[in-house]
Amino acid sequence: MSDERFSMVQKVRFGDLDAMQHMNNVEFLRFFETARIEYIGQLAPEHAPTSRRVFGFIFAECHIAYRSPAHYGEEIRTYIWPAELRRSSLKLGFEMRVDSGDRLVADGWGTLVGYDYGEGRSRPIPDELRARIEPSLVG
Repeated sequence: MSDERFSMVQKVRFGDLDAMQHMNNVEFLRFFETARIEYIGQLAPEHAPTSRRVFGFIFAECHIAYRSPAHYGEEIRTYIWPAELRRSSLKLGFEMRVDSGDRLVADGWGTLVGYDYGEGRSRPIPDELRARIEPSLVG
């Protein structure tokens, strides 16, 4: 995985575990979602995920392939990158790896749709945001 791609580290907490003592499937989505919010914040610092501005993103779809279990105390590095940019949607790829040893625990993608909260419908991604995304596209 390229160091140029956005990444962040999150630690598997006791509350993230299931009865089999590995990270619960639901938590993989939470780790991805946290990294996604951080990525968008770096890409567009003016974006406030808890504020209903005129333009925002709605998380429309997600696919996660579970590759190996994650365990209590492991630090998981989640990589995020733009994989596809369309008129009003952005597909983000991701990988989650144990930071020590680089073991892959999950990979997949999620699709965001540009959304106009004032009008309550999808909206094309603004040109200024598109210009920030395009140089990083990995396809």
